[in-house]
Amino acid sequence: MPRRRITSTYAVSFGAIIRRLRAQQQWSLVEFGRKADMNPTYLGFIERGENSPTLDTVFLLAKVLGAEASDVIREIEQQK
Repeated sequence: MPRRRITSTYAVSFGAIIRRLRAQQQWSLVEFGRKADMNPTYLGFIERGENSPTLDTVFLLAKVLGAEASDVIREIEQQK
């Protein structure tokens, strides 16, 4: 999936939360990619807010990281 040219503040917030949750697990992007069955480069794009993930991806990443997607979204809303 290509990178977006315009960065969304929601995508940046989501990516920062995902990065924080991954760091708490002490996983590299490669390890995270294996666990999520996703390309680590794409996950890096998400973490930097360069791509907005689909709803399916939001749920998948939250589950892999041991979080609820609703909690991740709630945290984004609270940042605004």
